[in-house]
Formats: sequence, structure tokens, C-alpha cells
Amino acid sequence: MKTHRNCRMFVPVVALACIAALHLPPLSAESNETLPGTKLLAWEEEDLSTRMMDGAHTFVERKIAESITKREQYWHRDFASPDAYTNSVEPNRQRLREIIGAVDERLPSTLEQFGDDANPALVAEGGNYSAYQVRWPVLEGVSGEGLRVRPKGQPVGYIVALPDADQTPEQLLGLTGELAPQEQWVRRLAENGFEIVVPVPVNRQRLATDDSQLRRSDQTHREWIYRQAFHMGRHVIGYEVQKVLAAVDCVSHRSGSKGKIGVAGYGEGGLVAFYAAAVDPRISAALVSGYFGPRQAVWSEPIYRNVWSLLREFGDAEIASLILPRPLAIEYSPCPPVVDQKGDVTTPALPEVTAELDRLPAELEAWGGVHLVHGQGGTTIGPGSLDALQRFARALAVESALPLSEARPVDRREAFDPAMRHARTVQQLETHVQQLVRRSEHVRDRFFLYGVMPELADWRWTTEKRRPIHDAAKFIEGAKAFREKFRVEGMGAFDEPLMAPNARSRKILENEKWTAYDVVLDVFPELFAWGVLVVPRDIQPGERRPVVVCQHGRNGLPRDTIDKNSTAYNDFAARLAERGFVTFAPHNLYRGEDRYRWLDRKANTVKATLFSFIIAQHDQILRWLAQQPFVNGERIAFYGLSYGGETAVRVPTVLEGYCLSICSGDFNQWTRKVASTDEPFSFMRTIEWEMPYWNLGQTFDYAEMAYLMLPRPFMAERGHLDGVGRDHWVAHEYAKVRWLYSQLGLADRTEIEFFQGGHSINGEGTFEFLQKHLRGGK
Repeated sequence: MKTHRNCRMFVPVVALACIAALHLPPLSAESNETLPGTKLLAWEEEDLSTRMMDGAHTFVERKIAESITKREQYWHRDFASPDAYTNSVEPNRQRLREIIGAVDERLPSTLEQFGDDANPALVAEGGNYSAYQVRWPVLEGVSGEGLRVRPKGQPVGYIVALPDADQTPEQLLGLTGELAPQEQWVRRLAENGFEIVVPVPVNRQRLATDDSQLRRSDQTHREWIYRQAFHMGRHVIGYEVQKVLAAVDCVSHRSGSKGKIGVAGYGEGGLVAFYAAAVDPRISAALVSGYFGPRQAVWSEPIYRNVWSLLREFGDAEIASLILPRPLAIEYSPCPPVVDQKGDVTTPALPEVTAELDRLPAELEAWGGVHLVHGQGGTTIGPGSLDALQRFARALAVESALPLSEARPVDRREAFDPAMRHARTVQQLETHVQQLVRRSEHVRDRFFLYGVMPELADWRWTTEKRRPIHDAAKFIEGAKAFREKFRVEGMGAFDEPLMAPNARSRKILENEKWTAYDVVLDVFPELFAWGVLVVPRDIQPGERRPVVVCQHGRNGLPRDTIDKNSTAYNDFAARLAERGFVTFAPHNLYRGEDRYRWLDRKANTVKATLFSFIIAQHDQILRWLAQQPFVNGERIAFYGLSYGGETAVRVPTVLEGYCLSICSGDFNQWTRKVASTDEPFSFMRTIEWEMPYWNLGQTFDYAEMAYLMLPRPFMAERGHLDGVGRDHWVAHEYAKVRWLYSQLGLADRTEIEFFQGGHSINGEGTFEFLQKHLRGGK
């Protein structure tokens, strides 16, 4: 058995001998039989996983297409006056702030000029301006850093200018000579009297690998920050917006009511300028270059542009409507070419840009609307074209031809290294996220545990042998609201009713103890559920048996749990059937590597995840199983390994039709597992880029998910040699679960089994647990 060191599932490299006496070969097509009460499953392929994945993609693409018309329900615009309109969209502005993670209170901010003998604070001088290297506080441990350009007279206006991710402030000022004069748009504005702050962006270059190998990854710097921040309810976009707003704070405090403040940016800087102007009405005008367009395919753009639930409420037209009636100029400029960053960036066609602008409410036209600047015949222009900059200047009450001199400024610094400055920028953001990771346990306690039952926070020292047991009914009732939060805000839920199941089946396996059937159920028009039902042959008429739903892991199939003799699964679904349980092995969508990751990306745009599909499928499975004449509908348990173990703390916690759950090969400190950059088992260095779930680190880790099982039994199964985590982290997280069950008088309903083994089903303590709680130990 060969395993990935952080594996979610395994790849057998040596076939094990088949035990023919126990498992007969599949029946021929001619001998297909159906489960009573179902239609014949006539699909020819044995493996239905590709068909299921195709349907899931088609389904979510429909939901994305529907999002445009459904957005209006989240907007309540008042066009009575500009002030009334601005106030009416304030809730939308706040929601945009939240989903880009611009939620932390900023520090009091002042621009600090700094330098030393080799790299003086005064970087360069032009005929009528001076440029300084500056920094300014933003958040705890996070500063903005870049250039400040000051006119030698009174500023005509104030601008925060944002380079593309792969540009530097020095390039836009003309200090390096790498850009043509007409692209040095910051220098043009500086020469015409504007005071400008130019922050350093997080670039798109690949991470360097250090000797510790902790950074061994093909990620870009933007993805590196995005991945860890997303799980903590933060975002690289939000951090850069916060730096812009902190710079606006500096200017606002110093200039008072004098002089207007604008933001302008190109490429990734255009995105940040666009969002900053949308969330902060103090910004008087915005110029967005190389970014604006239709956003329905945002899932195909680089992963660091993935914003949770964006399309549910916002496309670019809606974000523009948060800037209006303040002036907004859109420069139709060629987008920076970006490829192979888990998505690409391409320049939209001009008709696509105008079509997006046409979606703006017509009423806003009366207050000025948007100015679109493009070249003759609808061609691209810029970035930083004279026409676009003149329109932007006029929006800041500056009428000027904006001439540009031939004299390029000279950098006075002798030993300046932009790479070192960029490294500081990235490290500060990483440090901030890692502080959130380390503090998150206490945040989750306040959010959930003490939010449901404040008295649980009483940790006073006592010598009493027994402390009072808390009211389980009170906790269970209070947890209902958190179960709904987890379902909607954590996992995401589709606003689509389940179809009638229309069950179809076919017999696929049979031996002297059980018969197995493929079963397919309709879920949504494009999506179905599929699994293998294993029915013991000794069930008597009228008898109703408990069911164990046996869930495979990443890249698995239902029969992996039944007859493939895998040392990971140990045929546990068949073994349980031989003990008299009905078992059902569903297929979950995490097969096909990046196909399911792209499915998750698509779903994120409409406030859903991979588990939004899986929860809906299991909901239909539970309903159907409970209706079967040989099933005890009140005794349906869940037992999953690896990604199936991940399912065990996400699906049964939401679907109370599961009376019990066992998490094998996955129970962990999930926040560390996903977002920690100093743990070797972290997903931060693996291919599992779908693992971050928006803000889950601040709301639900595995202990909190297990709390939602109460009062139902819950068990964790852990191999000492399982590389998915470390025993002490697993034990620490499970101890919280055990503690709560104990405090509520339910200690006999939870267990953990450690065994000497790896990433596999052990099937000893867990089988006893199932026997105890499904059959009363008999």
C-alpha cells in the first residue's frame, strides 16, 4: 500500500488475492434483478461516478446562471435621492466587506517615512514632487508599505494608486524604466499636483522553497495567503482593501474635509480599487483598469479571486452600484495575462463589458453613471491612458491636460531590494492569519459552546468528586440554531427542493449471506445519488434491521467498502452485513481529483460547497432507506473513512436522520489541518486546494461539529500511524467532545479508539459501538 504523506485516500499498488468463497463475481446482464419496489437501473456503465460528476457540474452551472435574476431579493434600493440611495445599499456594502474578509478593526494610522544611509527615506525627486518610502499601520502586526509621492505645493487631490500584482510602485513612478512613459501613470499624476500613496501588492510569483521544506509548494504568494486566510474568514483581497482604507484614514485625518480622495488601479490593483471604493463611501472617485466585466465565470479565474457567495448577491454591476452615484471610470485595458494559477485571466470582449454595465439600474444614470473609456473601434487602451486619467481627475474636481515630462526620476537608494520588501509584506499577512489560527479555539468556544450554554464557561477549581451535570435538553435546544448556521453558512445549502426519489436498482453481487444492489435516486433534475445496498439474506418478513451507511474516501467507489479486499476499508460494509446489519455504501463526489475541486469552486460562488451536494444526496438516501420495509428508520448509522470520515462530521451533524456517526481516519484539529503553515500534516502544502471552507476556523472545528451530534452517539477511530494528523492533536480535539458529553450526562454515548495501524478501518471498537447503540449490545 502506497500512501501520500498527508493522504485523504490511498492508491493500492499491489492487488490482494480475491477470496472467491466469500464474494462471487458480478452477475451477468441477463440475470439482473431489481430490489422490490424499484425500477430497473438500465444505465450500462458499472461505475456511475463520471455520470454523477457531469450532472453535478451541470446543476451548479444552472444555479450560477440563475444567480443574476435572483440577486434582486438582496437589494432594496431607494432612488428618492443620492443620500437615500447610499443609505439603502449600506447592508449590501457591509455584506461585501464580510465576504472579502475586510472585517478587522484597523489601527490608528499615520504615514511614516523611513530609511537609512544606504536607503534614505527620500527616494527620488521630480521637478515639482518628492517621493518617499513609507509604511503605515493597518492591523495588529500588519503594515502597508510602498511609496508616497508629495507635490512641492498644495496637493490638488489625494490618490491611492494600486499596481497590478506583478508590478511595483517604482515601476509606475518610472524609477526603473521597465514601463513605457505612457504606462507610468502614477508619474503623470504626480507631475500634475496629486499626492499619491502606492502600496506594495502581494505578487503572483511562486513560493521559494526553504531548507525546512515547509514551503514546498507550487502556490503563488497570492494563493498562499488566500488558502490560509479563507478558512479564517479573511482574504488576500480583504487584506489589500484594508491597506487602502488605512491609507485613506491617514489622508482623511490629515486633510480634514479639504481635497477629495480617489483610488485607481490596474489588473489585480483594479480589483482592489474597485472593492475598496465599493465598501468605503469616503472615497470620492474610482478608476478601474483591466478588471471590469462579467463575473459569472469567476470560478475559472485564479483561485485567489474566489470569494465566498459572491454571485449570490454581487456581479461587477452590483459592486459598481455600491460606488455610484460617486464617479466611476472604467478603462477597457488589456488584462494582465495570467495562466495556470488554478484559473486564468483573459480580457473580456468589449460587448461583454458593456452588457455588464447595462445591468446597472437605469435610475443611477441621472446622477452621473459610469464612464467607460476604450480605444477607437472598441479596442483596448491603456493602462493609464490620458483619457481615463483626465476623466478620473475631473471626478476629483481637477481640470487639467495632465502633461507628462520626458524627465524620469532617479532612485537615490543604493541597496534597495524590492524582493525583501515583498517578503515582509507576505510574512506579515501570514503571521496575522496564523495568530487567528492559534486563537481560534477560544473564538469558537465563545461563538458556540458558551453561546449555547454560558454556564459551561465556569471553570472554577473544585475538589468535589462529582460536579453537577448540566441540562442536556437545554444544550440540545440551543444547538439547533447553530446546526442551521453550520448547514447554511458553513457547508452551504442549495435553494432547490428534492425530487421524488424514483428509485432504480440492479443486483450486482450475491453470496450465501447477503445480496447487493446498485441503487440510484433522483435528487435534483441534474443530480442523482448512487450507492450499493447490501441486504442480509436472513431477514424475516416484517423484520426491520438497523442500517450502517458505509462511506468511502477520496477517489473511492462504493464497492471499495464491500468486495475489493482493500487493506484500507477491509470490506467493512460486507463484514457488517455478515453480522446482520443492512449496509448502504453511497458514492460521494470527491472522485476524479481536480474535477471535484472545480465543482467546489463553482459552488463557492453561489454560497455552496462540495458538501452542499453531498448533504442533499444523503438527505434523499435517508428518506428512501427509512421507507424500505426491512429497515428500522430510527436506527440508521454512519461510518466513514478518510474523506468519508470528513463526511461523518459534516453530514450526520446536519441530517438528524442519522442516529449515530463514526469518524475514521479523519478526526483532527481541522483548523490546524487546513490553515496552519508550521505543521507538516497541513493541507497548506498539498494538492487539496478545496479544503478551506469560508470562516470555518472561527466557527466550527471537529469538536463543534461533534457537539451538533448530541444527544446521538459519536465515535472517532484513529490509527497511531495515520499521517492525516498527530495523536496529540486528535486527542486534544476529542477531549473537548468527551468533556461536553460528560457534562451533559451522556458520557456513555461517545468513545475514541486508538489502534496500532494506519489510515484504515480497524473494525473492532467501532463494531462494538455499533452493536451497543443499534442493537443494545445484543
